[in-house]
Amino acid sequence: MIWHIIVGILIHILVQSQGAQAVSWEEWWTYDGISGPAFWGLINPEWSLCNKGRRQSPVNLEPNKLLFDPNLRQLHIDKHRVGGIITNTGHSVIFTVSNDTTSHINITGGPLSYRYQFQEIHVHYGLHDQFGSEHSVNGYTFPAEIQIFGFNSQLYTNFSEALHKAQGIVVVSLLLQLGDLSNPELRILIDQLDKIRYGGNEVEVKRLSVRGLLPETDYYMTYDGSTTMPACHETVTWLIMNKPIYITKQQMHGLRRLMQGDDKHPKAPLGNNFRPPQPLHYRPVRTNINFNVINKAAVGKQCPSMYKDVYYKANSWTPH
Repeated sequence: MIWHIIVGILIHILVQSQGAQAVSWEEWWTYDGISGPAFWGLINPEWSLCNKGRRQSPVNLEPNKLLFDPNLRQLHIDKHRVGGIITNTGHSVIFTVSNDTTSHINITGGPLSYRYQFQEIHVHYGLHDQFGSEHSVNGYTFPAEIQIFGFNSQLYTNFSEALHKAQGIVVVSLLLQLGDLSNPELRILIDQLDKIRYGGNEVEVKRLSVRGLLPETDYYMTYDGSTTMPACHETVTWLIMNKPIYITKQQMHGLRRLMQGDDKHPKAPLGNNFRPPQPLHYRPVRTNINFNVINKAAVGKQCPSMYKDVYYKANSWTPH
């Protein structure tokens, strides 16, 4: 802990010496080293939640500790397609919906008490197949994770305002597994990776179905958490879908070719852009999966079986 404080002070002094007005805080965080996740809360006082918060994300999901909540509803995301811009930010691959979209995509249902408006998609992935996702299941991590962000459009006027307000943000998380055939909408989303190879590059994406990214399941896990990058705002309702979508090895290779810097100073590969799991601190992780029904079905009683739908429970969490 003392070492963390010393490093944080040194970084802060270095930043100040560069001139407070000239330095963007966005340039001073990474996913490794002395500007990595363990130090985010020390680099900038406004990011203190990253180190001191009690509702931080991501977390490790343990199926045997999930709390079944019969009041959880089916998640609904509007089906129509939207356009936008996909960008290599130097930290992540982010799709942002166009401001001139005439018909917004709404996210409702699930554990949500309000209507949320889709804003952006973040892609986290590893440089190796063994890790890359931010959330894990019983300690098993996936090669990648897609996060669909929306803001509370009933209480707040835009994403920036909602980001640091109560019940401001929803994130629907899709865990990605390697497969021979990828999700069709995923292909649309990352079809032009060669055009955003370097930090700051962006390219237009047309007619993306956010709803089409979701796996074929109504089941999910949900908990109250935070954004997984500075300033780690604790304003997020997380939904992690209970089945992965698939990405091919070729698509993963395309992601792994992306660089953090520009073409003259490419710096390091963009991959491994995931925050490690954070302590739950006794937060409940709820689910709409009724394990009692599963157990009854397992002993041969005549009732609808959900066993095949409980993906992470039924198939364990070892790579296929």
